[in-house]
Amino acid sequence: MNNVSLAEYEEQLEATRDRRMAWWREARFGLFVHYGLYSVLGEHEWSMVYGNYPVADYERLAERFCPKPDAPREWANLAVASGMKYLVLGTRHHEGFSLWDSKANPYNSVRLGPGRDLVRETVDACRERGLRVGLYSSLLDCHHPDAWRCAMDTAARERFLAYIRELHIELLTQYGPIDILWYDAANQKPFYHAEGWNSLALNQELRALQPDIIINNRSLLAEDFGTPEEKIKPQDRDWEACMTFNDLSWGYIDSAQAAPYTLSAQQVLRKLNAVSSAGGNLLLNIGPAPDGSVPPECAAPLAQVGAWLKDNGRAVYGSKRKLNGQPLQITPHGLCGVTAEANRIYCWNWIWPSSGERWLGGYQTPLRAVRYLRDGAPVDFEQAGDRIRLYNLPTTAPDPHAGVTVMELEFEEEPVFHRASYFPQLHAGRDFYRKGNAS
Repeated sequence: MNNVSLAEYEEQLEATRDRRMAWWREARFGLFVHYGLYSVLGEHEWSMVYGNYPVADYERLAERFCPKPDAPREWANLAVASGMKYLVLGTRHHEGFSLWDSKANPYNSVRLGPGRDLVRETVDACRERGLRVGLYSSLLDCHHPDAWRCAMDTAARERFLAYIRELHIELLTQYGPIDILWYDAANQKPFYHAEGWNSLALNQELRALQPDIIINNRSLLAEDFGTPEEKIKPQDRDWEACMTFNDLSWGYIDSAQAAPYTLSAQQVLRKLNAVSSAGGNLLLNIGPAPDGSVPPECAAPLAQVGAWLKDNGRAVYGSKRKLNGQPLQITPHGLCGVTAEANRIYCWNWIWPSSGERWLGGYQTPLRAVRYLRDGAPVDFEQAGDRIRLYNLPTTAPDPHAGVTVMELEFEEEPVFHRASYFPQLHAGRDFYRKGNAS
């Protein structure tokens, strides 16, 4: 793959993408972990920049950076218990502090602070628990002296890009197979384009080291998947929404103050529904506390989500299709969410009908059976035209974990849904205008 044009490179990626991405398309849910010197400050992962810290002052944070034993195992255990299938670790954020024994970057967690290779510990913990492993790496480096010179200094650029290359070669040669390389910050100074970062040559070299790896789009090449941040924005390709747990910071902030802004289990499930209904993944972030422990305001809702997924995982995992080729951002019922696969619709009930019945309109295909996904118990139903009546329902939601009950609707064939069929007069009006009768 080395030394080919961008068009040839993309053609080669396309030829292997389905094989390489197969596990990722089944996974749907992953854990992002942002942990570094900024965790000690408890303010924000961009604290070095926001606080305009002198480099020497910021470096002293390493003296207080002391993750407890087995902190990475706690992260892996959390991911498994939450129903997540992969973990992406921030190995070096914009502050420039590496969490591994780097020869290219002496500013690291083995030579300073805890004296430990946290990348090694995390990779090992993930493998012990059967998780796929991703390594996040910022292309920005606020600590390196050439980072701000190389936009206008050719020698500085060559030194800095050589440094970036060595960092990534270390990450992809020291820890065995790595499943994901998750770049960040290529759209920051000093460069704003793939040519400036030499992304094509770098990624070809890294893929030669790890032929099965998947790479995100943040080296400013399309690569394998898109990464909308802090928003769920479906794409016509593989995509993953990366989101914080509190919409405030990717790094640790005080738990008591963060709690009012923290996602509930139900809000996490809403996000899972939105991404999986449109063929995407959710990479949900935690910022571990200074000692590496999982913040309690994250652990509690994720425990609920994990219990819920044990019962209802088929509504999330796997290759979900778009209904009528469209993402289900506007679902067939305002009080429900929907995911779809083959001839099945999974109806996620956000609000349970205390009346004991629920009506679903717009499905054109004959319905064969309805059952609770959790235990397979049948649900009584009637279908008349494009209206489905679910009845004899309990007066309270049967789901014991988060109150989000999922019903599996099995149709005779892949279902067709037309929301506008609710309004026959709307069809008539559209036909009237299409025929040129408007004045």
